[in-house]
Formats: sequence, structure tokens, C-alpha cells
Amino acid sequence: MPRRNLRVLLLAVLFCVLCAPRVSRSNRVLWFAMRHIQSRYLTPVDEGKLFEGAMAGMTSQLDDYSTYIPPDVLEEFNEQIDREFGGLGIEIRIDPETKYLTVASPIVGTPAGNAGMLAGDRILRIDDESTQGLSIEDAAELLRGLPGEPVTLTIARKGKEATEEIELVRDRIQIDTVLGDTRNARGSWDYLLEHHPDIAYVRIDSFGDQTGEEMRTVIGDLKEQGMKGLIIDMRDNPGGLLPAAIDVCDLFVDPKEPPTVDPDGKPIPAGLLLTTRDRHGRVQNEYYAHNDGTVNGFPIAVLINGNSASAAEIVAACLQDYGKAVIVGERSFGKGTVQEILDLHPDQGLLKLTMASYWRPSGRNINRAEGVEEWGVSPDEGLEIALGDEERSDLRVARRRRDVTESYTESELADEDVPEFNDRQRDTAIAWIKRQLSAE
Repeated sequence: MPRRNLRVLLLAVLFCVLCAPRVSRSNRVLWFAMRHIQSRYLTPVDEGKLFEGAMAGMTSQLDDYSTYIPPDVLEEFNEQIDREFGGLGIEIRIDPETKYLTVASPIVGTPAGNAGMLAGDRILRIDDESTQGLSIEDAAELLRGLPGEPVTLTIARKGKEATEEIELVRDRIQIDTVLGDTRNARGSWDYLLEHHPDIAYVRIDSFGDQTGEEMRTVIGDLKEQGMKGLIIDMRDNPGGLLPAAIDVCDLFVDPKEPPTVDPDGKPIPAGLLLTTRDRHGRVQNEYYAHNDGTVNGFPIAVLINGNSASAAEIVAACLQDYGKAVIVGERSFGKGTVQEILDLHPDQGLLKLTMASYWRPSGRNINRAEGVEEWGVSPDEGLEIALGDEERSDLRVARRRRDVTESYTESELADEDVPEFNDRQRDTAIAWIKRQLSAE
């Protein structure tokens, strides 16, 4: 053997000897099993599928929030995080009588909104394909596409016999995460309550990368309109991006202001919004308020329930600890863990892994763990309003009706038809704000 080749062989052996102790027996067995399956299983098996199966199996032994995201669902995962996709900007439903696709609400500033599409417009065809009998999922798939791609819709407008064709160009659609009380005729949100025009209602349904900026814009507009009190509804909000939650907290907290809640008597730095800690309880990161654009001077009530989680709990806890808002409703979910996204080898997906836990400004853990009594966010004294199962179902129907411009017919809601819903949690928040305003 040539001397050069011998040196390479000796170096390779030495490398293996040095690395062997660092590789556990389980890792070696896993590698052996994958190689054995790939080479000897009765029918050929793709190595990528074996890898995905192994990753899914490993993460299934972790908490509910750690998971493997294979390459074929990356696009859908990113859409959920970014709340963006290529489309036209309409919310759709199926007409129960004709089975045609119908516009429930246009979204302002999108291709559909800019083209003048209205709630109630019936979409008869998408390019050359009839929408009659299509499912919502199949119709949405036809409407979506790459930004810049054209699509032709054949529509029938209420009160008009003739149909018309509208050619639209798909664009990147940003779905709002900061919503209002009702939609007006053009699809934009009305935030001021009809019967209490001095009180604004803002619903954050998730935390995406634009939520902080959306919230800052909405609150700024509402202050100009004379808002005197604010309700922030985060019921059923599953959370989302940590930076978005920090942005919303920062909007209301002055960096020179210390939290009002300090259960252990320890000094808390002014402007502290949140800390994250590792499994040993060591602080990994601290997040602070900044000087730019703090808003205050009006009473705030935050609505939460047992499905308010993660980023929603961060905001609720922060505003409560600083005395910026009262919490109304029910104790939150207790999902106070931090997931980091680890980008694996190209074309092998992502690993979403729980790496730390969230701690509120007052130094209390948000995460619910076995044997721990103090977790999550609880309503303020006298403001705990629990809804029964039937009320929760009615709330979802009422919200569904208010979230679109085009009203649903009674036949569409036959299985879930309810009288006008009395939202006791929201009514309690309104009453509390009214008391604060009358005391000023």
C-alpha cells in the first residue's frame, strides 16, 4: 500500500477511535437498524422516509410542542407562522342552496379588495373550473398560487342578472392578526363598540411577525378617534411568535417603570417584560421595554380563557404585573415554553424543540408542570367569569357571524343556531371600564 494511503487510513481510524466514546450505544444501534432496513428489507425503502420516521418517533417521546417538520409540509408550516400566502384576499364560504363559492368578506388592500369585489359575490368559475360542489379546501387551493400569477373569476353579483369576469393577479396576502368587533361593508374592521363608542374592542387571534406593528397602528388610530377605554380579547389565542408578544407588551410598558407585583420581595428591574430560563432555572434571556411610543392613559381589560396560551399568556401576564390591565375571564392554558426552530441538513426539514420556559416580570413561571400550583395567568379578583360548554359553543358561532361582512343564513347555521349571544365575559370587561371612566 502506498505510504500516503496508509497515512490517510491511520488518520481515519484515529478519528473513529476518538469519536466513538461520544456516540452512545443507542445511536449506534439506530444507525445500524436504518442501514439494515435499507439494505435487507423485502421491498426497497427510501432513506429519507426512514429518517423522517425516526425523527417523528423520537419527538413523539417529548412534550406536545416539540416536533419534527418534514420537508413536504414546510411551506404550510411557514404560512402558519408568517400568516402570508399567495392569493387574492377573500374569505370564502359555500352557498347552501346553489353550492357555489361565495365571498364572505373581501380583505382590504388585496387584489380582490382593490378590484371592488364585495361580500355576497358568487364565484361561479375559477378560470375554467366551475365552483359548484367544490369543498372549501379545494376552492382555496384553486384560488391560491404564486404571487404574480393571473386568475380569472366569473362572478354573479347580488341584484344583477348578468355575470362578469374579473381578472386578478395573485399577490402575497398578509392575514391580519389584530381584528375588530365587526366588519363594515368594504371588509375593514370596526373597533369601536356600537353601543359604547368610547370603548374599543381589539381581538388578537394569534401572534405573527406583523402583530406588533398592526397593534401599534390600530391603537394609534383609535386614540385619534377618541378611544377612552380598551378591551383586548385573547380568548382561544394559541400564541405564536415571541418577538410579536414582546412588541405588544412594549407598546404599553414604560421602560422606566417597575412592575407592581413582586411576590417575593426581590427587586425587579424597571421595564422588564419577560425572562426565559433553561431546565436548570438559569436565566437565558431578558426582554425589556424601549422608549419609542409607549401608550397609556386609558383603562384596559384583557379577556382570556383556558385556551389562551403561550404568547397570549406573555402579554396578559406582563400587563397584569405592571398594573396596565385587569384580566377578565378564566385561567389561561399554562403553555409557557420556548420552542426553537433548528434547521436540519438541506431538504431534511426542521426540528421544533422545547429549549426553555417563560417567566413573567414578577418572577413567576407561566408554564404548567406536574405538581406545580402557580402557573399561567389568572383573572383579577372579582373578574373571574367561567363560561359553560354551551356558552363556549355559542361564543364561537357569534364570533363567526361577526367576523364576516356577508351574513350566514339560518340554514347554514341550522345545527348551531342560537339566539343573540350574551357574552358575559365581554360584558364584565365593559362594565369594569365604565366604572373606571366614571370615577375619573
